[in-house]
Amino acid sequence: MYYDYAVMWDWLGFAVRWLHVITAMAWIGASFYFIALDLSLKPADDMPEGAYGEEWEVHGGGFYHTTKYLVAPARLPEHLTWHKWQSYSTWLSGAALLAIMYWAGAELYLIDRAKADLQVWQAIAISAGSLAIGWVIYDFLCKSKFIGGNTNGLMVLLFFLLVAMAWGYNEVFTGRAALLHLGAFTATIMTANVFFIIMPNQRIVVADLKAGRSPDPKYGVIAKQRSTHNNYLTLPVLFLMLSNHYPLAFATEYNWIIAALVFLMGVTIRHYFNTMHSTGKGPSWTWLVTALLFVIAAWLSTNPSMDSGEANASPRQQQFISAKGFQQAVETVQGRCSMCHAKEPVWEGIIVPPKGVVLEEDVDIAKYAREIYIQAGRSHAMPPGNLSNITAEERQVLVKWYEGAESSK
Repeated sequence: MYYDYAVMWDWLGFAVRWLHVITAMAWIGASFYFIALDLSLKPADDMPEGAYGEEWEVHGGGFYHTTKYLVAPARLPEHLTWHKWQSYSTWLSGAALLAIMYWAGAELYLIDRAKADLQVWQAIAISAGSLAIGWVIYDFLCKSKFIGGNTNGLMVLLFFLLVAMAWGYNEVFTGRAALLHLGAFTATIMTANVFFIIMPNQRIVVADLKAGRSPDPKYGVIAKQRSTHNNYLTLPVLFLMLSNHYPLAFATEYNWIIAALVFLMGVTIRHYFNTMHSTGKGPSWTWLVTALLFVIAAWLSTNPSMDSGEANASPRQQQFISAKGFQQAVETVQGRCSMCHAKEPVWEGIIVPPKGVVLEEDVDIAKYAREIYIQAGRSHAMPPGNLSNITAEERQVLVKWYEGAESSK
């Protein structure tokens, strides 16, 4: 029973992660394509009335002729393709993955009681509620009279908002959760731009055309501003979503500064490609700046400050500590796993414990009981290549301990 539940829960997380990656690829691919297309449009003498520019492309053995209208064509075609579901599906699958990994696993991945002694429901409430805060503030700034018309100024203010949230998340959650939530926070702003601004504005334009009215150009200008912001935020979001696999990024007291540098790298990289699409040549200085920022981030990561965890075991952790076979499990883990999963790993080439998982004390082993069960008990994923020569009997010790603890609930 416990084996089936643990395995199926892992497979559920895998399936949702797979979906999230697929939809994100579709969204990012469409976004990058349209930005590149928009910047590469050129005027032509034979363009129809109201057209802004055109582009000829070749792909897959065919030729494509794309024309952009600054506001809208004089006649709306029967078939109109809306690019929206990539964004919505990415956010919905990401939210589902957040719930599976960080809400259902709050005691393991989300809460650091040395930072904030939160109940599970409190941590989940902060997690969910914080995602909406960024959109409310950002949308207010975009619509404000004093800065709303300044696309670059808005980006600067958004950058400081993101840095503030990075610091705030790190003060409340584990380092791993802090960077992941910062990515979700940013992605929420991006999807909300599509759902609340870009698509409604496009619907207004379409409704005007169907009614025979001339659409107001302001709707296209507003949508373009939000789309441009999304373009510059895409690469940092990808970094933050991948960061949970790299403790050098999240398991340091400077992780929020690393996140800030990543947002700057996203700007320099996109500036290069956006300029290249527009003029045919990108500014080479952007790569030098990006490399310098990356080196600074890597240097900051060498000052690790592992999530301190909690001094006392939670009730669930105490359940595993009190279970039959715990001492045997401890001996197995400390003998076969702790050379890498230690605050100061002794295995050559490993600077910080993989994924920030420390397995030195009883409370550490109890905290990661389910992961030990799946990774080293039911599967042979750990140790990698069985480098520490864990035996089949030792794996069974881990299985019997975990299943025995679960059955005693």
